[in-house]
Amino acid sequence: MITAGLVKELREKTGVGMMDCKKALTQSNGNLEEAVKFLREKGLAAASKKADRVAGEGKIFIAVNEQRNAGVIAEINCETDFVANNNDFQDFGNKVSSTILAEGNIKTEEDLDNLYIDGKDYKTFTSEMVLKLGENIVVKKCEVVNTQGSVFSYVHMNGKLGVLVEFDVAEVSEDLGKDISMHIAAANPLYFRAEDVPADEVNKEKEIMKNQVRNSGRPEQILDKIVDGKISKYFKGICLLEQEFVKDPARTVKQILPANVNIKSFKRYNLG
Repeated sequence: MITAGLVKELREKTGVGMMDCKKALTQSNGNLEEAVKFLREKGLAAASKKADRVAGEGKIFIAVNEQRNAGVIAEINCETDFVANNNDFQDFGNKVSSTILAEGNIKTEEDLDNLYIDGKDYKTFTSEMVLKLGENIVVKKCEVVNTQGSVFSYVHMNGKLGVLVEFDVAEVSEDLGKDISMHIAAANPLYFRAEDVPADEVNKEKEIMKNQVRNSGRPEQILDKIVDGKISKYFKGICLLEQEFVKDPARTVKQILPANVNIKSFKRYNLG
């Protein structure tokens, strides 16, 4: 009898997907060593040997449903830029991100392992691609957005930078959604607004600024006033709503948003 525990043990031993492990155990009548041999002969166990190799290249993959009320952003890594630009790797990334989107609640590596793609469990699907491309492949991170509003996206730099933006309403124009996504890609905001910046970070910046001004020889009594001006400029650099809009620097991002439209969240993935 092929038990779940035996399948799990073989899976941990070889790094091969559950379905292939079960098949190998069936073929070997439950003999673990024979099952390992079977998988090695099939070439599947070889994929696990690549798992420790550094995967520092890859692409950002984004999938958004037709209704624009759900989206996923994922960073998927491989070892070389050559493979990152391979059509098979890109097809792999698109299928993984689309499946994550369809599943809707993927948060952990264990959640990924429970996915089925093209009729295969995630580990088997990945192992076969590792063998085909000859490099380690890893889903480094991913996030799913489900909303009552709308989702827009942008991918830049040959897939090495991606943005997923959530608006609080469904009625958002394609142009606005794309413009905001492109702005986030270019300007790299860290927060929504000044009040979102942690107090300890603000205090640290103020102290640095005060010492800079003091070292420049300015009078002590005006240090705070100068620092207030500098911290305001600092907020405009890192807070999305206060940033100068890249396509129209005379206005802030907040000023280009229609009265009934707010940005609810944003995800910005930069490879690495």
